[in-house]
Amino acid sequence: MAFMFRAASVAIFLILSFVTVVAQPVKPSASAQGFHSRARLISGGQQGNGWLAGIEITLDQGFKTYWRNPGDSGLPPRFDWSGSENLAGTEVRFPAPYRHEDAAGVAYVYGKKVVLPVLVKAKDKDKTVKLVLSAEYGVCKDICIPARADMSLDLTADGPDRSAIEAALAKVPRPQALGAQADLSILSVTSLVQDKPAFSVTVRAPEGAKPSLFAEGPENWYLSTSLPDDANRFTVIVEEKPKDVSGPVPLRLTLVAGGKSVETEISLDGNGQSR
Repeated sequence: MAFMFRAASVAIFLILSFVTVVAQPVKPSASAQGFHSRARLISGGQQGNGWLAGIEITLDQGFKTYWRNPGDSGLPPRFDWSGSENLAGTEVRFPAPYRHEDAAGVAYVYGKKVVLPVLVKAKDKDKTVKLVLSAEYGVCKDICIPARADMSLDLTADGPDRSAIEAALAKVPRPQALGAQADLSILSVTSLVQDKPAFSVTVRAPEGAKPSLFAEGPENWYLSTSLPDDANRFTVIVEEKPKDVSGPVPLRLTLVAGGKSVETEISLDGNGQSR
């Protein structure tokens, strides 16, 4: 009888221990495995009155993830920092993507591995910032699958990954005025008469480099961009836009060629024509 009591007690103890273990919340680490990918928060140390961090996404062979504007198909990345401590704000920077075309259309993507630099502002600059991030991003080979990563990282003064973040920052397009006299520049924008609102964009690129142009409008504006002709001219078509829009409408053009990239802000009128 005593043996049966002890056995029952041990069984109850094991069950309660198992329930306790299962009930323990899983604390996010600095990295997380996703669909054919792995995401990691990295630290670059202090930068001025703020901190430098990064979101590193490593992809399996043949898989891609998407730029802030995914193009015709795909999912743009989404970042939720609401669980962070001593955080006043973040600014995610996006290195220039590359153009990928398949049966689903034209997508703007990264392959293999990408680091998205994050400029971090602390509420109290004398205290450590704890980043807690819930990230959602698309991963694609033949079809796009959403991936999620929950991560956490205390930013430290030593910043062990600073060189990787600075290398990624060097690939972020730099702002440049329309018509700038540089070896890579957007020279002019001219309205075109077509069934849909459209405009021609003439660019300058280093000799031998094949330029790519990415056009971004406000929410609910959808634009397509052609490949360049022999004169380095692109055609941008406003495929869809909200009804009854009044100008000016801001538009961002990103030009990439020869390992360099620039971005230029222009304006459209409510009809989608350049101003």
